[in-house]
Amino acid sequence: MSPVFSDGSRHESLPNKTIFDYADFLKIRVPTACRRNGSCHECIVEIKNGKEALNPISKSEDFLKDGYRLACQAVVEKLDSVVEFSTLRRQPRILTKSISRDIETSPKVTTKNGRVFIDQMDSDIYKGKILGLSGDIGTTTIVLKIVDLETMEPLITSSFENPQRFGGSDVMNRISYDSGDNHGELKNVLVASINFEIGEMCKSINAHRRQIYDCVLVGNTTMRDILFGINVESVGQKPYKSIIQTDFENNKRKNTSLEEYAEKLGIRIFPKAKIYSGPLISSHIGSDIAADLLTIQIDDSDSNIMLVDVGTNTEVIIGNKNEMFAASCPAGPAFEGGEVKYGMPGYEGAVEKLEINNGTVISTTIGDKPAEGICGSGLVDLLAELRKSNLMNDLGVLSDNKQEFEFDSSNKMTISKAEISSLAQAKSANYCGQYITLRKFGKSVDSLDYLYLAGGFANYINSQNAIDIGFIANFPKEKIRKVGNASLEGATLMLKSTELRARIEKICSNIQHIELETTPDFFEIFVEGCMFKSMPTNFT
Repeated sequence: MSPVFSDGSRHESLPNKTIFDYADFLKIRVPTACRRNGSCHECIVEIKNGKEALNPISKSEDFLKDGYRLACQAVVEKLDSVVEFSTLRRQPRILTKSISRDIETSPKVTTKNGRVFIDQMDSDIYKGKILGLSGDIGTTTIVLKIVDLETMEPLITSSFENPQRFGGSDVMNRISYDSGDNHGELKNVLVASINFEIGEMCKSINAHRRQIYDCVLVGNTTMRDILFGINVESVGQKPYKSIIQTDFENNKRKNTSLEEYAEKLGIRIFPKAKIYSGPLISSHIGSDIAADLLTIQIDDSDSNIMLVDVGTNTEVIIGNKNEMFAASCPAGPAFEGGEVKYGMPGYEGAVEKLEINNGTVISTTIGDKPAEGICGSGLVDLLAELRKSNLMNDLGVLSDNKQEFEFDSSNKMTISKAEISSLAQAKSANYCGQYITLRKFGKSVDSLDYLYLAGGFANYINSQNAIDIGFIANFPKEKIRKVGNASLEGATLMLKSTELRARIEKICSNIQHIELETTPDFFEIFVEGCMFKSMPTNFT
């Protein structure tokens, strides 16, 4: 009999066992709320190898794209075949740190005479704790934090891979999926995963989920609107706007923030708690970037700054509290493990740092584990080191016109000419967003005070290598500030202060959005951005 593999572990095939059974054997956590009858759609797994060895897809799985199954429905029938699966709840490296900000708190929830008040309304008997939940709902990773709303101290932070991956790796694919016959599935699986994690977090801190009386969840426009059950089809079509933004522009709403009762959204905390998500800025630039702006105190500063939040979609903000410009760059998943054969997200075993010394590659992996692939920070290093070593020119052509370069000899892992081209185009999306926004602001890099790099990817990259290949703007290193998970921190600030919610709503309504694709010389800038060289510093 052949084995069933997952996450480096294996178990011998047995008759009539489901993938869920093998997950049990391998002690791999797979969520479920339906006792494995196929109705909850929570136990989605990716079949990496051996899908032909499984039983035919059941009716309850027809919402899934090829390569994905429900663990409770997928039975290994051909015991002589090797089957490999992975859950959609893999544990990424958690980025919880961010710059901190002292604020005067004004929480939505208070206590008085043994009662809990929400928005000054008597809502519940006091049960020893008043907790709040903040979260950053990313396209790739979800991070949640529980805060004590009496002491304002964080109690626990957790993260997991966004289980919506079966609907596509980027927002445009998710929009297409959610606009089709399976509308609502992405929301259902997202809510289920959040609820599962809330339960695990509450167990860890000896609390009950109904002691969570307030919640702030932020995300890009697509992620936020899917969570709130809003049709996202308009976000995927010109002019790429949420119907919430359109209603605001037509004076049908006071702002673009959203708020809904937890019981209506299906979030399993105190039923009358409200789920709040901050304002959109425009188009794909969502409440996660509004949260970033609170973290870097843009509402209370006259400094000229640039913020770059790097992800599947990279967002760029430049200006000060009186005038700001914003752009969104569809970088795609290339630097997050997509489109590169040995690319992978930031999990243990991913090459995260790399140098080339006299033709010899020296690399470091996350967790110092044996190399399994290469993540985004490693790819930035690899491209920069190839240039420094003259093993690749600034057009991305390898020396001696080789078709690939081996960056890990022990596992024969390579990067190909075609993959370098894909990375060049993904990099150029970042380049265009930063270049065009800087030019619109009309000042040189020297006249700006700081470049803030937000997000997990940006936190781990070598800044100088990123500058050298044109991945980020050509700022002096002393002006670069890595602010970590600024979106989660900003969501937590909104959780602690209703005043900051109102303040950021006002600021975001006045930010000017730049549509990159309508820029007359966009194509010329994009071609320039595909080259592996640093960006200009003067835009006047």
